[in-house]
Amino acid sequence: MSTARHWHTASILANGSVLVTGGETSSGIVNSVESYNPLTGIWATTGSMNVGRYLHTASTLANGLVLVTGGYNSTSYFNSAELYNPSTGAWTMTGSMSVARYYHTASTLTNGLVLITGGQNSASVLSDAELYHSSTGTWSTAGNLSVARYLHAAAILANGSVLVTGGKKDGAYLDSTEFCNPSTGIWTITGSMNVGRYLHTASTLVNGLVLVAGGQGNGTSYLNGAELYNPSTGAWTMTGNMSIGRYCHTASTLPNGQVLVTGGYNNGYLNSAELYNPETGTWTLTGSMDVARRYHTTSTLANGEILVTGGSNSGGYLNSAELY
Repeated sequence: MSTARHWHTASILANGSVLVTGGETSSGIVNSVESYNPLTGIWATTGSMNVGRYLHTASTLANGLVLVTGGYNSTSYFNSAELYNPSTGAWTMTGSMSVARYYHTASTLTNGLVLITGGQNSASVLSDAELYHSSTGTWSTAGNLSVARYLHAAAILANGSVLVTGGKKDGAYLDSTEFCNPSTGIWTITGSMNVGRYLHTASTLVNGLVLVAGGQGNGTSYLNGAELYNPSTGAWTMTGNMSIGRYCHTASTLPNGQVLVTGGYNNGYLNSAELYNPETGTWTLTGSMDVARRYHTTSTLANGEILVTGGSNSGGYLNSAELY
């Protein structure tokens, strides 16, 4: 990439390119944006966001635009949102969220709306949720989580509901989970995880279960444990452990149904990667990345390859990218 960065976002565009936005760099928080063309392997800069931000979210909409929401720039928390048009390379401001937030989640629903949940700002940890309507560029309320949380994870279930897991609130590591029915905006508490955790990953498997892996919990513990959520029963069961505890890692579902976990941190920056096999419930180490990194992104390309971008390690911010 042209800019070394971490805590940025990466979104797959309709043409298969990957759009990277914002993040933190050695010179501060940036509004710069660049895209990767998988056919040529070339990065190109494109239009900059109106606001430099990191710890924001980015969602590809059904109309092909990319929606960026919230974030932080070291002095201000944002409720603003903006849209990227791949046809013009330009950004335009759209309706603002009701509350400024970062460390929130964004989930693109089957009906095309985007659900934003939780997060934090200077005033508090947030329990509210809201929906973005791309047809009007406006937001509507989507109920309240039973527990305010940030640094949590969200996964879309087969029935279209959004499952929110774990996170942090007032120094506590949360094991609670709940799901939202987007058609009603009602949140329902479901089974608690066996372990409270934050900065973990949540992946919906082809069999409909949700795999939660790693994160930080129990004070300073880096977790290697993984567990599975069954939407039919609302229960969590432990599954095989990763070879090493990690947080600030990424998880990508491969075309063969396995889940690839990359990098992260555990008393040091990790370049290791491992695969979860849903059929056996076990993890297997696979090839390591060339560069150890955390706060990076991973994107599943149309050809099935996984693109890893940026992040940071003991050497600073990274502009490198690699393919699995």
